[in-house]
Amino acid sequence: MKTNIYSSKMKKLITLLIGCFIANGVYAQQDAMFTHYAFNTLAVNPAYAGSRDALTVTALHRSQWVGFDGAPTTQTLTLHTPFANDRMGVGLSVLNDKIGPLKSTSFAADFAARIPITEKGRLAFGIKGMLNMVQGGLTDLQLDQNNDNAFSTNIQNEVLPNFGVGLYYYTTKWYAGVSVPKLIENELLTIQGVVNPSGGGESRHYFFIAGTVFNLTKNLKFRPTTLVKVTEAAPAEADVTGMFVIQDKIELGAMYRTLDAAGLLLGYNINPQFRIGYSFDWSFTNTTFKYNSGSHEIMLRYDFIYGDQGKIRSPRYF
Repeated sequence: MKTNIYSSKMKKLITLLIGCFIANGVYAQQDAMFTHYAFNTLAVNPAYAGSRDALTVTALHRSQWVGFDGAPTTQTLTLHTPFANDRMGVGLSVLNDKIGPLKSTSFAADFAARIPITEKGRLAFGIKGMLNMVQGGLTDLQLDQNNDNAFSTNIQNEVLPNFGVGLYYYTTKWYAGVSVPKLIENELLTIQGVVNPSGGGESRHYFFIAGTVFNLTKNLKFRPTTLVKVTEAAPAEADVTGMFVIQDKIELGAMYRTLDAAGLLLGYNINPQFRIGYSFDWSFTNTTFKYNSGSHEIMLRYDFIYGDQGKIRSPRYF
């Protein structure tokens, strides 16, 4: 059997990470984090489906803690569109997440019903259904203690069904939403069909999102956004981001993640339909991760259609 050999500096740390995942679910890393959360809203709130009045496809890749052996890498692809005269929305997404020898791939379908509240505002109710497949080559790890039962058996294609709900209110100038994308707290790891005695399991996450846009000058706007994540037995975590939008083309901004990281974002709207983005963030709160070179994200988003007449109704900032 092929063995993954980690450097001497990293071996204890990656073993600790995987052990925490098994024993406690790694609360902060159960749901993949994104610095581009404001452009990947469907991942956390199903009520967002169809809200851009276009068939929107978004692809995102995140490399976390670059230079650290076994660090998380995540790829996600989402698409969503309105239908039924814009009264409803539907979305599909695929997410692949890998940390050390553990890999999970999830498939999700989202449905949203939208109700006009004011002339410019709509309230959407959403539901998400998903399947998450988990596997891991735990026996490939080099351990300091070779008789650890938690690493004695590989995880073979664990299939975890789940569903979630969300509310999302939005206008062309601001939005706010609350959601629970995974309501079922599945037992995360089993060994030959028997629940792992370490007690690892998925933890329910509660999300609050909000954002707005301010016109500073004719060609300059400021767009602040936030995402707050709350889960049991872990500190609440909040991302706060501020982006300057120059001539509706160039976007520059910074982010801060409580208890974890700070970073920079850059975006460019090639045309009103196609946007590319890049971000870099650095985890500063835990000296254990001093061996990494930060985290990087690349994001692509394309809007295929606009409204009933194929024209942009108004610039969309969310």
